[in-house]
Amino acid sequence: MDIEFNKNEDQNKQLLFQLRKKIEKVKLGGGEKRIAKEHEKGKLTARERIDYLRDTDSDFLEIGALTADGMYEEEGGCPSAGVVTGIGYVKGRMCMIVANDATVKAGAWFPMTAKKNLRAQEIAMENRLPIIYLVDSAGVFLPMQNEIFPDKEHFGRQFRNNAKMSSMGIIQVAAIMGSCVAGGAYLPIMSDEAMIVDKTGSIFLAGSYLVKAAIGESVDNETLGGATTHCEISGVTDNKYDTDQECLDAIRNIFDKIGAYEKAGFDRKEAAKPKKDETELYGVFPSDRVKPYDMREIIERLVDESEFDEYKKDYGKTLLCGTARIEGWAVGIIANQRKIVKNKKGEMQMGGVIYSDSADKAARFIMNCNQRKIPLLFIQDVSGFMVGSKAEHGGIIKDGAKMVNAMANSVVPKFTIVIGNSYGAGNYAMCGKAYDPRLIYSWPTAQMAVMSGASAAKTLLQIKVASLKKSGETITPEDEKKLLEEITAKYNEELSPYYAASRLWVDGVIDPLETRKVISMGIEAANHAPITEKFNVGVIQT
Repeated sequence: MDIEFNKNEDQNKQLLFQLRKKIEKVKLGGGEKRIAKEHEKGKLTARERIDYLRDTDSDFLEIGALTADGMYEEEGGCPSAGVVTGIGYVKGRMCMIVANDATVKAGAWFPMTAKKNLRAQEIAMENRLPIIYLVDSAGVFLPMQNEIFPDKEHFGRQFRNNAKMSSMGIIQVAAIMGSCVAGGAYLPIMSDEAMIVDKTGSIFLAGSYLVKAAIGESVDNETLGGATTHCEISGVTDNKYDTDQECLDAIRNIFDKIGAYEKAGFDRKEAAKPKKDETELYGVFPSDRVKPYDMREIIERLVDESEFDEYKKDYGKTLLCGTARIEGWAVGIIANQRKIVKNKKGEMQMGGVIYSDSADKAARFIMNCNQRKIPLLFIQDVSGFMVGSKAEHGGIIKDGAKMVNAMANSVVPKFTIVIGNSYGAGNYAMCGKAYDPRLIYSWPTAQMAVMSGASAAKTLLQIKVASLKKSGETITPEDEKKLLEEITAKYNEELSPYYAASRLWVDGVIDPLETRKVISMGIEAANHAPITEKFNVGVIQT
């Protein structure tokens, strides 16, 4: 181990410590006092319900743990967007679980709550996963109703998804374990089976106060929409249970009898650990994001037996393409090479930049993986496509378009891990969020933006200075320095992986050692959804 390795390891472990502290805080939801209040009512918290429901010692892949991080501060914050979502196992069956967190604003829906719920449904739909809703929500957060109610990707879209999933044959089971009001009442009742916890669960289109105001009727909430009402009178819910635990046991019993699912047929062999030590990822990955390194050293610590069968190894060297296995699953990997390399003409090429030959190679490799039914993994550390007259004359736009076309039209599932830079069109070509990766996670070292912080700050400064001078203002060097510092600070905040995770541009920020688990569970989920489309790239210029 050299000094550089130790320096990288120290820096990356510090970033990991910060991540763990954030996750610990998020898992407290609305705080210990709010958790105690739920317990006083005889209720479990959202995370306790999920832990009780899923199989003992089984993996759970949380989706969007850091959603809404740093947002809605004027409203007191909304940790994890007030809902816990993730992929887990119930009676051995992989499923999506969605649980409202009543410790956060009584489980009210903020704009990011809707976005996160829709993301969970999207994952269930893409992968044909059964979905379980553990409902405990006061409904829409009224002060922000204009940002959550009427648009296509707002609150109502979840009920449309309920209907679509039902028609697709995707199993939906709901448990009403607290409040379930107004439009939110449709979610559990549009599920295949709806159960309710007696005395704590209630469901109605309008609560007692609104009923009194609207039609003058005086009625208590339990009579209006409690478990007895809906299980014995209206028939809205199917069965009632005395406790959260009994209700969750009933869900487990349902999943114990579900038939086998049709498989996509992705290849899997017995899993094997990488031969190279995974923990060395902390030291191999540089703390200085402009410093070159060999991406093969990262890949060989992520794949089974550290075996990576490279495609066109001596051509298009700024992108590594090849096949490997992760936890036994066959996977096709496209990764940015950060080393400075020589092309076929002996010219030096910058690491992390996509050149014409690299894009051409990647497009062909993506086509091969579609032909062979091999899922794709994109490992991003990309500064963008090559620019300048030489690149333009060489057709960089045309070759980049080939790669984007092949990637966008892939019918095999795609997964993305952002480990370093993710700038500009490089984010797009390497399967950023806009290109429907089944899962997209980042390491704490990731940055996402149109361009790097330094480049953006200088560009924005030039625009600002020109504008001020045009209006007749005098700009001193000290003023320029102060402006640059302000612009850089703002831009660097927006580059953060936590900024991206907060807005669900990525599904989460993970310890590098969790990468294999994310990809393995992702492919296992994707294996629930047989491929029914044919791969067709449409028109590609040659």
